[in-house]
Amino acid sequence: MTYSRDMTLSARNPGLPLDADWLRRVRVNRPAVERRCASLPGRRSVKGEYQAAWLAKAVTLIDLTTLSGDDTPGRVARLCAKARAPLRPDLAQALGVDLHTAAVCVYHDMIAPALQALAGTPIPVAAVSTGFPAGLSPFATRLAEIEASVAAGAAEIDIVISRRHVLLGNWPALYDEVRTFREACGPAHLKTILATGELGTLQNVARASLVCMMAGADFIKTSTGKEPVNATLPVGLVMMRAIRDYHAATGVKIGFKPAGGISTAKDALVWLALLKEELGSGWLSPALFRFGASSLLGDIERQIEHHVTGAYSAACRHPMG
Repeated sequence: MTYSRDMTLSARNPGLPLDADWLRRVRVNRPAVERRCASLPGRRSVKGEYQAAWLAKAVTLIDLTTLSGDDTPGRVARLCAKARAPLRPDLAQALGVDLHTAAVCVYHDMIAPALQALAGTPIPVAAVSTGFPAGLSPFATRLAEIEASVAAGAAEIDIVISRRHVLLGNWPALYDEVRTFREACGPAHLKTILATGELGTLQNVARASLVCMMAGADFIKTSTGKEPVNATLPVGLVMMRAIRDYHAATGVKIGFKPAGGISTAKDALVWLALLKEELGSGWLSPALFRFGASSLLGDIERQIEHHVTGAYSAACRHPMG
């Protein structure tokens, strides 16, 4: 197994005018979505070398993240060191892989130490912005946050939408908001967080996904990781199918990022199976898929260790777990 150390972002999404007729046609059959997702873990199971290969792939799709009030430059430097070499050298050698995580995600104040720690690597720095996680700061302040983070060197900006626009069905307001954020990003890629656990219905999730893509989002992301309910398979399925519909209509591939609550290797394998079935192997790339996670890597490393050595070490030996 070999994995390139090159990190290539997807082509930018130019967006398109808001299409209200398309939104009115959107319908979601919740029972069918839930049945589809409930069947997935039992139908899709990989073992042995195949599982190890899938888990190594999962490592390359992680946005390694620290978003705590007590973050320090030292903590961020340690996180970046893990991003550069996510597996123990003996495990990487046993698998024959040379890999790194997809990105490192931090608050604005930690961009500089992250860039310093990642110097000489292709790993981009992503910054959360726009009053993360609630998104209730004054609009001018949210725009200034984006511009400041781009100026500081962030290659990706994770923004949060105003949930009230979705709950009120004010799609023009959501479109204008995201379009303005997209313009403020300049060369940086825009990852739009829907906070799906606060949107009420799967139909709202589908419509919000389409509006954000129409407005120019390069990725759509489930959650901030701070809501009571974060990434779930039904929400993921609905968002993936919105991406599929957008691609069919425009030819533009939009990235997808589930975040929050994905903490085990088993979880990661189920998400990857769903992604492959719904969007195809072309989306199994950091350019188009990310896990937003802080603890997932630790469990993946434990499972790979078991594959290589036949035994598990204590979880405390894996500081990202």
